[in-house]
Amino acid sequence: MNKIFSAAGGLGLLALAASCSQQPAEAKTTSAGDPPASTAGFAPKNLTGLAQATFAGGCFWAQEEAFEEIKGVKQVVSGYAGGTVAHPSYEQVAGQETGHTETVNIYYDPKVVSYQQLATIFFTASHDPTQLNRQGNDTGPEYRSAVFYRTPEEKKIIDETITKVNASKQYDDKIVTQVVPFKQFWDAEGYHQGYYRLHPDNPYIATVSEHKVAHVRQLFPQDLKADLPNL
Repeated sequence: MNKIFSAAGGLGLLALAASCSQQPAEAKTTSAGDPPASTAGFAPKNLTGLAQATFAGGCFWAQEEAFEEIKGVKQVVSGYAGGTVAHPSYEQVAGQETGHTETVNIYYDPKVVSYQQLATIFFTASHDPTQLNRQGNDTGPEYRSAVFYRTPEEKKIIDETITKVNASKQYDDKIVTQVVPFKQFWDAEGYHQGYYRLHPDNPYIATVSEHKVAHVRQLFPQDLKADLPNL
């Protein structure tokens, strides 16, 4: 298993004390000149020239921030996909009543960053795709690894990327990511959007999410936007 993910897993007691569902009392404020306090937002009003990628890699707080930091990404929205219930609430998803998994929908400029690059980041850096129905101490099918493809070309890219990563022996185990056609993405509640930057002192963010974001920064420094928040 990747060393950074192993380190995050070693923080089990801290992670158990703080879950992906906790909501702190208030968000952090920033001073003039600081990086943006939040990336919170929903789908861009103007989708001209933008493509979409839909990935599930455990708690969406870290996934949203990891992909928000990539050049060419316009907006990342936290939400739910893969289930059968329309307009699900967080409580329904967490209660395993919907079949959905925590998911991010990435709006990106394909002239700046390709679907292939986003898929590579997803499978090699933003989460551990070899864990079945879990990510570390977050357990259950609502935290399963999944990719929702929109076109045959995306499906081909995903399959080839999985084959390549498995052959690289980056992980001790084989990738178990669910690969399924895209049907519907449901936005999560507003308080989940941009959560990582708004609540850096949340114990879960500090002990779990930050490791995943750091891993993406470490492996893909050439793809990062400027003026990112400090880890």
